[in-house]
Amino acid sequence: MPTTPPPEWVYYLCGILLLVGNLAAWVGTLFMMPGNWIIVALAALSAYFLPETEQGLGFGWMFVAILGGLALLGEFVEFFGSASKAKQYGASRRAMVLSILGAMLGAIVGGMIGWPLGPIGGVVLIIVVGGAGAFAGTYAGETWKGRPRSERMAVSRAALFGRLFGTAGKLIIGMAMVSLTALASFYF
Repeated sequence: MPTTPPPEWVYYLCGILLLVGNLAAWVGTLFMMPGNWIIVALAALSAYFLPETEQGLGFGWMFVAILGGLALLGEFVEFFGSASKAKQYGASRRAMVLSILGAMLGAIVGGMIGWPLGPIGGVVLIIVVGGAGAFAGTYAGETWKGRPRSERMAVSRAALFGRLFGTAGKLIIGMAMVSLTALASFYF
């Protein structure tokens, strides 16, 4: 027994709520939250409760699968950007764990300091201070391991730049997901 879809205004209202939720999830990515995966989950909820209509409103499961693929790509970019770069320079597991913890702490501190600077200044500060946290964590881990200063610096620098590029890549993919979802909600 076919059911009638909700009125158009429901789709538009939910599209606006989806956009706001996706933007909040994207910001969460800055703080090492699974923002891209939250975007996929919100899109799946939308596809389930507001399926595609003949008028072109809503979106289907194929679109959700595409977002899932983009989220997975974002994870690869972040992982290979940060961890593999440090591993290339011989980072120990201890240093890599401390690098992740340092990056999380740095992102939180950067967010607290950068909040009054507005969205652009805040995002830049979160990324930079998160990278500095990755550097400090890696340096502490390699010091704890007893490595010479020159090796600690090389590994820590690699962790810093890997973290910066990995986070930037994941954020770019996340913003593409937000944009695609907004387009699919209102224009496709």
